[in-house]
Amino acid sequence: MSIDATLIAPQQLQALQASEPVVLIDTRDPEAYAAGHIPGAVNLREVFTYLATSTPEGLEALRDTFASALGAVGLSGQETAVFYEDAMNSGYGQSCRGYYLLTWLGYPRIKVLNGGFSAWKAAGLPVSTEAATPTPATFPELPMADVMLTQADVEKALGTDVVMLDVRDVDEWIGESSSPYGKDFAPRKGRLPGAKWVEWYRFMKPSPQGPVIKSPDEVKAEMATVGVGTDDSIYLYCFKGARASNTFLALKQAGFADVRMYFGSWNEWSRDPALPIETGLPIKAAKSTPLALAA
Repeated sequence: MSIDATLIAPQQLQALQASEPVVLIDTRDPEAYAAGHIPGAVNLREVFTYLATSTPEGLEALRDTFASALGAVGLSGQETAVFYEDAMNSGYGQSCRGYYLLTWLGYPRIKVLNGGFSAWKAAGLPVSTEAATPTPATFPELPMADVMLTQADVEKALGTDVVMLDVRDVDEWIGESSSPYGKDFAPRKGRLPGAKWVEWYRFMKPSPQGPVIKSPDEVKAEMATVGVGTDDSIYLYCFKGARASNTFLALKQAGFADVRMYFGSWNEWSRDPALPIETGLPIKAAKSTPLALAA
């Protein structure tokens, strides 16, 4: 794995820190951070917790919130931002959510620790309980990337050749639960009409240092199971853009060219009763009802 790649291993992170300015961002909750973190890391839990809407006002608030927060932890455009979570399969893609947000904001230097803090500890590298004191910077105003979808974008694409890719957990896909926060956290259960499903866990595999994101060929193979290739236009969604960020990173590093995300995801879509949804088992998966026997 090249140190130039977005995903980096623990030893590569050490080398990066020794060779250039790095702002290391721990996305876990403050208690986990206080119990032990990578030396020099700052804690920014809001990378995971912020709930966004895709209205113009919602996206402006999202942009302003993270431009301010990321500047406050020291990102000026000259530093490489490196995000990590505890393990790639246990934090709902929170470190990758940081990667997606910075990609959207046009930031030029972004990486994610593949395997997270668990991989760092498994490699026998040092751990600190001392909170880092960041040097605040002014976050740069940069051209924003075309990776963010609005509710209107998704509505317009329904029924077209665009691939709607749902990467939520199986209970959400089949409509048993509305969210990871509880079955009835959101007002409706179901999925976007016509969506394909590849559960986000499938883009990861075991390693001696814990789960890591699969290789480009393995990611392409997973997508081939639902008939999607690198030339397709893909609209991702999950519940609030975290698990879909894990998939966004996996697809981009595998060479999928046109990948965008509906960041408001099910949290936003489910709250408008006028928007169409599918419920129950997908039609092809449901068993046909047997004909009644004649009396």
